[in-house]
Amino acid sequence: MKQTMITLSKCAPQRGAEVKEKPVPEIGEDDILVKVLATSICGTDVHIYQWDAWSQSRIKPPQTMGHEFAGRVVKVGTRVKQVSLGDIVTAETHIVCNECEFCRSGNAHICQHTSVLGVDRDGAFAEYIAIPATNAIKANPSTPVEYLSVLEPLGNAVHTVLAQDVVGKSIAVVGCGPIGIMAVDVAKAAGASLVIAVDLNDYRLALAEQIGADACINPKHTDIIETVKSLTQGLGVDVVCEMSGNPIAIKQALSYLKYGGHMAMLGVPSQEVSINIANDIVFKGITIYGVTGRKMYSTWHQSLALVQSNKLHLDKIVTHVLPFEKYEDGFALMESGNCGKVVLTFKEEE
Repeated sequence: MKQTMITLSKCAPQRGAEVKEKPVPEIGEDDILVKVLATSICGTDVHIYQWDAWSQSRIKPPQTMGHEFAGRVVKVGTRVKQVSLGDIVTAETHIVCNECEFCRSGNAHICQHTSVLGVDRDGAFAEYIAIPATNAIKANPSTPVEYLSVLEPLGNAVHTVLAQDVVGKSIAVVGCGPIGIMAVDVAKAAGASLVIAVDLNDYRLALAEQIGADACINPKHTDIIETVKSLTQGLGVDVVCEMSGNPIAIKQALSYLKYGGHMAMLGVPSQEVSINIANDIVFKGITIYGVTGRKMYSTWHQSLALVQSNKLHLDKIVTHVLPFEKYEDGFALMESGNCGKVVLTFKEEE
């Protein structure tokens, strides 16, 4: 095995990233080493690439970026039993303590000691990555690795959509970035009766329509509140999946959410949002659920089952597959918004 590897790393506190050679990571007795075959670019990676205010407060260069990936297990620690050499795996990217109250009560997704791949420690934009074996998710090797590499963000969509009963319900997915597009797909697969996609980007709305959205609304061109109510007999939608983090979109969604409805919120606003708690929450009797990561590990079981059911459209959601050395093109696509998921691939070792 090689002693060094190629990585894409944030090496300096400025925009961009650098291809940097680093040692192949060592593993502990409870870890595995994975040869990365495909890794997808997340919105978080774009924030780090742009070196915005959030990344300046969180990232400590030099650090290997990336956290969504799939690959082959090439080394296992001496105490590892659940993963074997040659397995194809993806990974839960939140590494938790397994000891706190939240971890021990089945709520590890909100562990206060979480370390995130590519954010708090070296990530997956590399030829190899070391992870705890407990974070490995064994996958069907017949599934293309570019699809397996997006299972982590798919898990975010699954967690958001299935945080409430959606069978026979009307749903508005607000914000149709890659995870929002996945949420549209999951909602249709889970039996929602009406799925409305909301976004300011016509490319993404067209993609949502391709995978089955019943209505696609661009608030720049249409009165969103009036249109949603007209599609729901004047009552509003049963469920809002808020993926945008946009303050205006959040306020509008609260207006067209049905009395007694549910709002699951994954989008993260960059500023405080002022809302009318009395009229939009209390008197409407709605439920708001905050989504962080994936439930460990029930969301993964749901996600893998949906993929194996062939009810999802990952072939349409993964719009661009590029060789790793074309990473600049991948980031340009992500910044343009005219893409679904962008995946970077490595060659399998000969």
